[in-house]
Amino acid sequence: MEQKTPLQTLPEASPKPSKKSFVTSLMAPRNPSFQEDTYLVSNLKSSEKKALQELKDKLSASDSASAAMWGIPLLGNDEKADVVLLKFLRARDFRVPDSFAMITKCLAWRKEFGADGVVEEDLGFKELEGVVAYMHGYDKQGHPVCYNAYGVFKDKEMYERIFGDDEKLKKFLRWRVQVLERGINALHFKAGGINSIIQVTDLKDMPKRELRVASNQILSLFQDNYPEMVARKIFINVPWYFSVLYSMFSPFLTQRTKSKFVIAKEGNVAETLYKFIRPEDVPVQYGGLSRLSDAQNGPPKPASEFTVKGGEKVNIQIEGIEADATITWDIVVGGWDLEYTAEFVPNAEGSYTIQVEKPRKVMPSEEAIHNSFTPREAGKMVFSVDNSASRRKKVAAYRYIVRKSAPV
Repeated sequence: MEQKTPLQTLPEASPKPSKKSFVTSLMAPRNPSFQEDTYLVSNLKSSEKKALQELKDKLSASDSASAAMWGIPLLGNDEKADVVLLKFLRARDFRVPDSFAMITKCLAWRKEFGADGVVEEDLGFKELEGVVAYMHGYDKQGHPVCYNAYGVFKDKEMYERIFGDDEKLKKFLRWRVQVLERGINALHFKAGGINSIIQVTDLKDMPKRELRVASNQILSLFQDNYPEMVARKIFINVPWYFSVLYSMFSPFLTQRTKSKFVIAKEGNVAETLYKFIRPEDVPVQYGGLSRLSDAQNGPPKPASEFTVKGGEKVNIQIEGIEADATITWDIVVGGWDLEYTAEFVPNAEGSYTIQVEKPRKVMPSEEAIHNSFTPREAGKMVFSVDNSASRRKKVAAYRYIVRKSAPV
């Protein structure tokens, strides 16, 4: 019987990330790092400080003087309360009467809806969890990320089961609020902290006409009751006609709203998401290394990013693997459609190279490869991705761990 020592990671191998990767997007942000609005009162403009105080005075003189949202008393005279109030003020351009009216309506809605207790409810949507709407990981700045994908509803039976009548629709909306409330529970509500989430919406196969009612209700509900809760909205797998629609309504959007949008068409999912989210936090179905089941294993192990140019073959060599040590790896290339192989090359002269994974064409729809190997002699692993048949540059990522075995 053998006992394995604690996890030991070997030094990262080549290749290093090259020049800025090309992203074919309809609207790429100038700066991929979203900067949170300041919630430090001392950094506010004098007019904004005045509006904040006026809003507090208005609340103090109203029936909402003792009200709270997300467990935070609105007149708690601390930075958490200021963060909540500033969100409502920003949503209404610091117009105090409008902000007060928004808060009043939101408080009434939360009471009627029972929003404070919705997180603990079992709404019976197990089949939708991790598929339609779910919180998963964080972006590079620490914002919780919410993924939305409604393509499963192209199946008429599924659609009828979830949206068949008004009661079913209400139940779905309640579940969707539950997902958002879980994300909000992860926010800091403090100056200099993380005070908003990232939304990633997958438009692939989304039945537009059928989901129009549900989509409009979700949008209206979130806009009215969750102001400034979304730092960035990333739309992926965007169909060609979306660019036409966007060009039509873009002039009517404020620069503040447009600055939150990232719109990427099909085929550019991984390279778009990698700009904001590290590969180990991107779900495998979107070209990342993260599986929903990984959450039970603690924080994700960091990955190394690299690019594979068109017409190029990249070899990743991991040296220093001892005999009877086990190497476990994950590797992915965005959009794959290239040849992949894994070999073990022993150090000893005269030993034969072992083909751990035979050369094969990896299809575009395939997820990250996860595998392990235990050699009987010392040597190195070599992973090869061959993009010779393509002219397109692709983003990629890999990670590995080596566990050295030791006798009991």
